[in-house]
Amino acid sequence: MASVLAIIAPDPGASFPPAQADNDVQMIRLWLARSSSSNTRRNYEREARRFLEHVGKQLGAVRMGDLQDYIAARPGSSATVALTAAALKSLFAFAQEVGFLRFNIGAAVKVPPIKNTLAERIMAEADALLMIRQEPVLRNRVLLTVLYGGGLRISEVCSLCWRDLMARDEAGQATVFGKGGKTRAVLLSAATWKVLTALRQDQVAKLATWSVDTPVFLSRKGGALDPSAVHRVVKAAAARAGLPGEVSAHWLRHAHASHSLDRGAPIHLVQATLGHASVATTGRYLHARPSESSAKFLGV
Repeated sequence: MASVLAIIAPDPGASFPPAQADNDVQMIRLWLARSSSSNTRRNYEREARRFLEHVGKQLGAVRMGDLQDYIAARPGSSATVALTAAALKSLFAFAQEVGFLRFNIGAAVKVPPIKNTLAERIMAEADALLMIRQEPVLRNRVLLTVLYGGGLRISEVCSLCWRDLMARDEAGQATVFGKGGKTRAVLLSAATWKVLTALRQDQVAKLATWSVDTPVFLSRKGGALDPSAVHRVVKAAAARAGLPGEVSAHWLRHAHASHSLDRGAPIHLVQATLGHASVATTGRYLHARPSESSAKFLGV
């Protein structure tokens, strides 16, 4: 028994990395600073705060049972529960990594599986085009066109400046600073480039000072549109087209992926356009909308 305890018990003389934080607040601030995504930082900070308020303990006093019970009782969809588990596992792993905690209690906690609801968020091609064509405001119509035609994320659209766009024969190209700090070039169709050119001409005519550093999608105050404003534009366009209230800017990105694959685009090309790190991520769209099924061969 003594030999077993000697294996699992920590050595009193063992050296541990010096702690990089003096309290939970500093620890969580360091943890959040690791991510370059503002969305991830916001979501993870919220999950950590809710958990610590629930258990009423300091990080060092939390036990594995506290974490397991909290995740098991977490209300919401499978995706919400999975986000909670992933965030808290990341927090405890990082806290041990930098020497703030001696043990990582999240190591043995599994992230619950997520139900794939992607198929529910892919609209018909006609609906996507209807959203665009019925939009009466030029800026908003171009915004919807770029979200769908370029497959861009909402953060990527908001950060676009005219410097990031260049003509390519009769079409164009956008240099996009995307997720994870990665930059990619996205070729735009001639039709998309045409409406972008019209928007640029409109801005040049209306603005006293215009430069290549001017945001492509301007707010009423003169700065770049923020994500909340983009969401409002998309929601209004969806309502105008008679589509469900769940439609969001990301639905147009899903639609780009699904519709281009339906039309025969190579999966690796769609992966590169959307900026997916793995072709497996892009492949989800093939599974969400299969073109064939063994059910079609039955007599029922």
